[in-house]
Parts: sequence; structure tokens; C-alpha cells
Amino acid sequence: MESQAQIYTGELSILCVDHISVKGVAVCFIFNLDLSHLLSLPEDCFFMLEASSALKTFQSPGFPVKYPPYIRCQWHIRAPEASAILVKFPVFNVRDDCSSDVVSIYDSLSPEKSKAITEKCGQRPPSNPLEVVSSSNIMLISLIAASGIQKQGFSAVYSVIPLTTGRDSALGTFSSPYYPSFYPNSVDCKWTIQVPANSKIRVKFTMFRMKEPGVDIKVCHKDFVEISGKKYCGEKPVLVLSSTTNTLDVKFHSDESYTDKGFMAHYNAYDPVNPCPNQFACAMGMCISKELRCDGWNDCGDMSDETKCDCAKDQFSCANGLCRALYSLCDRINDCGDGSDEKNCSECPSPTEWICGDGMCVPQALVCDGNKDCKDGSDESSCESAASRIALVCTDFTFKCKNGECINKVNPECDKNNDCSDASDEEGCDCGTRPYKHNRIVGGENADIGEWPWQVSLHFKTSGHVCGASILSQNWLLSASHCFKTTSPENLIASNWQTYSGMHDQFKQDSVQMRKIKRIITHENYDPMTYDYDIAVLELSEPLEFTSTIHHICLPASTHLFPAGMSCWVTGWGTLREGGRLAQILQKAEVKIINDTVCNIVTEGQVTSRMLCSGFLAGGVDACQGDSGGPLVCREESGKWFQAGIVSWGEGCARRNKPGVYSRLTKLRDWIRQQTGI
Repeated sequence: MESQAQIYTGELSILCVDHISVKGVAVCFIFNLDLSHLLSLPEDCFFMLEASSALKTFQSPGFPVKYPPYIRCQWHIRAPEASAILVKFPVFNVRDDCSSDVVSIYDSLSPEKSKAITEKCGQRPPSNPLEVVSSSNIMLISLIAASGIQKQGFSAVYSVIPLTTGRDSALGTFSSPYYPSFYPNSVDCKWTIQVPANSKIRVKFTMFRMKEPGVDIKVCHKDFVEISGKKYCGEKPVLVLSSTTNTLDVKFHSDESYTDKGFMAHYNAYDPVNPCPNQFACAMGMCISKELRCDGWNDCGDMSDETKCDCAKDQFSCANGLCRALYSLCDRINDCGDGSDEKNCSECPSPTEWICGDGMCVPQALVCDGNKDCKDGSDESSCESAASRIALVCTDFTFKCKNGECINKVNPECDKNNDCSDASDEEGCDCGTRPYKHNRIVGGENADIGEWPWQVSLHFKTSGHVCGASILSQNWLLSASHCFKTTSPENLIASNWQTYSGMHDQFKQDSVQMRKIKRIITHENYDPMTYDYDIAVLELSEPLEFTSTIHHICLPASTHLFPAGMSCWVTGWGTLREGGRLAQILQKAEVKIINDTVCNIVTEGQVTSRMLCSGFLAGGVDACQGDSGGPLVCREESGKWFQAGIVSWGEGCARRNKPGVYSRLTKLRDWIRQQTGI
């Protein structure tokens, strides 16, 4: 390894250069540090700490009970020269409003925004603790509590780590410095990967997160990874890149302010003559099954598998040359990407929709709501005034307030605006929040602790997990009728069931609340042949205590719209694949709401108005056996999570053109209210 070091007054620069072959890694770091003056603070809340190789701890004042109101504290941490500081927060619980209560961490001894590593508030789960690293031998941690609302605060451990580090690449992996901790700021790294002369290099980022306020991800002028002259930043679920030769340079840069979790990458050599043996090679370097080529679905992620295709008889040829299934025509989803599949539509597939002047269809409730939902604005062109948004007559598509007033606004409940004159649309809105703050790690299947606090595991006798459920209140759960109405009458006996709320790992019961079921109420119209009215409510023997990992989900009003194409999440401990074993760790999967017309076609007319489809017609992501009764939840712009459906049935798991079918809660909302009063 070559290294150069120069020391100046008040500034330290270190440059390390190395190379990676297929057997090793080399890293290049540049650290810049500005030593500035200390701020004057109250003596009782200013601390000077010395870091060493031994783990040391510090806490916020009053921990583990509550920090005092209206405080301002600083911790200055120093370490020996040519070393860095690692700080981990095993417990972090600050009021969830960074404008008033915030912990700020700086790569200096002065609170300058240009030296900020990160600013955090809220509560962190123990499975995803906050970890930060300095780029030199100093760090400042600041706690400001200006709200007067007291929380538990934080506990931290800190130690010295080497200033430069590389990851073992014997298995073809490399990562941002100190991954999965937040990478330091003011860092530049370079990896040079070299493979045999007749091969090329494929790099796959399984985790990629470099998000920063106010950054245009098309420009990436702050923190970024640069490969082949192109910069990448932001958050990406999957990123696969290939080299043009047998050598590839990967550069990583972080500027002086704000950092993130960074990346984890895997690389391998491949034969450019046959890059994907017996598979189709995507332009981005990924390999997929040949059967997925020109099937109308973007399996590569870059559309390279859907270009230069001859459309089949059962497909529609888009104006941009792509092929789409015939049943995607006029379904209110821009499947082609250029809107050509939604043009010249003489009528909408649903009687509850309104046709725009350009042929697009939008929900009737969006007409005259003050927003141009049609691209041509035709949904607002014939409206008399803004007053027309308030309906004089209540319909099936208008939200009804407690005082009888009806609001012609899409999803007015719990959106933080008082649309009803009696404010009844904002009542009972303490639901659908996640007490823990989560840094989502894209590409993972395991849920984080407390990420889905309304998820419940239902155990039958000694059989372990059988079905899922969701929390409606401290006394009521929501599940599916088919979990209880089976060929065995024992499934309807409440005492045979045990509920586990706050569970993450089926083999661990820390912070889990176990409750017996007092009463099982299945829908009187449930049909075990068609799964129509597949819904049940469960009354608990004793109430739950809401915590950071246990909380209730919001129920939608009967007029609530979950539009086609909306991203939602399904969770559960069901089998990891069709016919496989149950999951030990709670699983999560992002799915999309599928248009009703398409849903009816792909299920061959088996869906009723009490059902909805969600998933991907291309397959690959779905609920499975053991997820039954669990929730399908969607996040609204207000930040509230609403339950859209209950896992009900499907043909297999994650099969192509066989999406999951869920009980539609908007059609069953009144029944839930009648049974539970919620």
C-alpha cells in the first residue's frame, strides 16, 4: 500500500491508494478536518469525553427515565491522532419532531451545518440502531429539546477504530466505509477491480442508500458512487452495472455534510461472449429467464427485455414499441409508459369512473375536487366553483361527516385537515403510526423490529403460527374467516387460539404480549367455496398495552380510495415459497394494487366486489400459506397507514398472472363497525 500524509496547522489530510484484484480490495480515503472553537454551554450539560479502544458509555440527562424539558447539551469526543470514532446508540428515543427536539452529530467540535454527519429524532428499534463514524479523531454530539415534551433520551457507546479500513473481498464483495454504520463525511474511496483478460465485470449493489436533503439524484453533486463516468446517488432497490473491459474503477465520494448507510456490492467475472448462459442478458447486466423476454413486463428493470419485440396476438403494441397484454387497454393505468394504451377509450371499465377528454379514466370522486387529475384538466373544466367540492347530496362516493355533511374529497379522513365542519373526519386518528423510526434497507425481506406494529401472529393449540391478524384496538383484532371456519369445528373454539402481538421472531418472545381470544366473530355470509366475505373479528380476553412495537392500524372509510398502481405492503410469517417452510422472522413485501378489471380477467371472473387484487402480474412477490388473515396496508400522504385488505386467497404463490386476492375492507367497513363499535 502506498500512503502519503501531510500535517498542517488545524488541518489533517491523509491519502491512501490501493487496488483490488479478484483476490483483494484496495481503498482510497481522503479526510479533511477543521478544528474550531467550542460553544459555551451550561456547565451541567457540557461533557468532554476521551475515546479509546475500550468501549465507553454516555447517556442523555435523566436516562433511562426522561430527559429534562428545555435543555441543550453537547458531548465533545476526542480520540488519539490518526484514528476515528465509532458511536452506537443501543437506545434512542427522542420526540418525533426534529424541528423541536433533535440529536445532531457533527464531524467537528463546532455545530456547523457544513460538518453535520446526521440529525435524528424519533425512536429507533434495537434491530436497526443508529451508528455513526467520524472521519477524524473528533466528534460533537448535540441534544436540543425545545418542546418541553420529555422522552426517554438515549444511551450511547463509543470507541476508537482505525482511521482507514477495507472490507475483505475474497468473496467478491466491497462496501462503503464502516458499513452498515453511517459512512463518514469528507471521504473519497476508489476500488479497482481486475479480472482475466477475456472476461468482463458485473457489479451488483444489494444495498444502496445515499439520500441527502435537496439533492437531485440525476446530478448527484454531493454523495455518490461513480462508475464508468456516471454518478449514482439516492436510494435504489437494485443496481447492476457491467464493465466494458476486464478492469473497472468504482469511486465513492461523500462531501462535508450529511451521511447515510452507504452500500454493499458484489462483483464477479463473466464471459462477454455468453454473459448469461441459458438466460437473457439485460442491458444493465442482470440475467433473467428467457421466457420473460417480450412478455409485456419489465423484468430487467431497464425495459431492455421488452424492446425490439414482435407483439403476440394477445398483446397490444404501444406507440413506443413495447408490448402489453390486451387486457391492459383502457384500465386507467399507463402500462405503456407513453399513455397510448389509455387513448381513444370510449368508456371507462368501471361505472364509478369518469372519462377524461383524452380518454383516460379517473375516479368519479376526483371530478371537481380542485385538482387537475386528468392531464387535459377536463375533470375541472365544467365545475362552477370551489364550492362544488362540497356535495349537497350524499352519495356512495362522498365521505359522510358525523353531523350529516358530506365531503366530495378523496380520502379526507386523518389527513390532518378539518374537512368536516364538526372535525369528525379527524377523530380517532391516533392509529396507523409506527412509533419506531426506520431506515429502510432496500432489497431485504426481513421486517424490522416494530416496523409493522399492528401485525399479530395467531397460534392454534400446539401447532404454532397458523394465521395472521391486525390490531384494530386494544380489545379487537381483524383476521380472515377461513382461518376459523374449516372442516374442523375446533378452529371455531376461541380457547384453542393464542395471539402474539409485538412479535418479530417466532422463536423469541421479548416484549411480546400474549392474549387469549374471548370471542371469534366470522361474517355470516362467508362462503368457503368462493372466499367471499372472508373476514373475522376477534375479541381479546384482556386489552393490549400499546408500546413501541404494538399499535393499531387505521381502518378506511367505505369511500376511501386505494387507486390501481398504488404501492402497499403485505406482511406475515407465511411460507417463504410455495410449498416451503414458515418464516421465523416477520416478512414484508411491497406490492401494487391491481385494477379491478384486470383482476377479474386474470382470476377468470372469481372475484367479487368484496375482493381486490394486489401484487405483480409478472409474479415473484406475493403472500403465501400462513399469511392468511394478515394485513395489506398502504401509506397515505399524511403519513398514516390504512389497511386496504386481508390476505384471503390466491392460486399458488407469486405465480405469473396470478396475483394475491384480498378481502376489500372498504366494502366490509360497516360490518366491522357493527360488530366491534370501531
